Amino acid sequence: MGKFARYALVGSMLLALAACSGGKGDSAAGKAGPAPDPSFLADNAIWRNERKQDLLKPDGWTSLVGLHWLELKAHYVGSSAGSGIRLAVGPPKLGMVEQRDGHIYLTPESGVALTLDGEPMTGKGRVELKTDHDPAPSQIGFDDGKGLLSVIKRGQRFGLRIKYADAPTRLQFTGLDYWPADPGWRIVGKFVPHPPGKTMPIVDIIGTSTDAPNPGAVEFVREGKTYRIEAMGEPGNQLFLVFADRTSGHGSYPAGRFIDTPGPDAQGKVVLDFNRAYSPPCAFTTFATCPLPPPENRLDLAITAGEKTYASHPATL
Repeated sequence: MGKFARYALVGSMLLALAACSGGKGDSAAGKAGPAPDPSFLADNAIWRNERKQDLLKPDGWTSLVGLHWLELKAHYVGSSAGSGIRLAVGPPKLGMVEQRDGHIYLTPESGVALTLDGEPMTGKGRVELKTDHDPAPSQIGFDDGKGLLSVIKRGQRFGLRIKYADAPTRLQFTGLDYWPADPGWRIVGKFVPHPPGKTMPIVDIIGTSTDAPNPGAVEFVREGKTYRIEAMGEPGNQLFLVFADRTSGHGSYPAGRFIDTPGPDAQGKVVLDFNRAYSPPCAFTTFATCPLPPPENRLDLAITAGEKTYASHPATL
């Protein structure tokens, strides 16, 4: 996108944001104060647009239509009524999936047009499917690329994740709502490192606990009080924070929100821009497995910034 087009887009988004910011009944919105810096609003508008576009990609989170857990046996997979694992979409008979010795294999149904990582599977026999814990997870395409089947691993369980470009959750997406952008919620915090190799247990929405790398915590001050959020991520890389606050279930998504932020600078400073706090995938689909905030990250603070809870209940096929 050229520079002129980029800022034309920003201008239109700023007008839309201004319209959305009024009349929402938020007590903070009614307080008079200096207007935020235009560059701050422009950057925030660009981030919001990218967030929306990411959700709405043909294989984005709004395209999820199924999650099927595997047992220690072979499963015939397809959309027909007689399938051991019945899909909501796709060919009546897709193939046979089996779990063996911690590996997942697919034997495609003869004559069905499938792809493996974008390449036709014509004439292929049984293939191993790499999971989302592997460096390059496998993707099985069907219905001319509209559908994708992949394997996820949660604890010791394996599941088939199904995405479909024509999912109602994607085609009927109603948009995102935010608190008004406020530079006061862009806070510089202090990184408190942990000993190398430290992990912390993270429980997801289906009850699976995973030990996640926990390089340190971020401390920040709001209205004279210090708060602390434990961070996930590898040392030296971007930090991932999962938190809940007093708005959880009262404006923002009940199960908490996420923030991505660069790691600490040379002085140990970390920028927490709560205007960019966003809802987990579970806010948009019932087929995601989202991490929940650990007890340490449940803040006694109403963070009236960032993404509000999604207004529409997840639709299904």
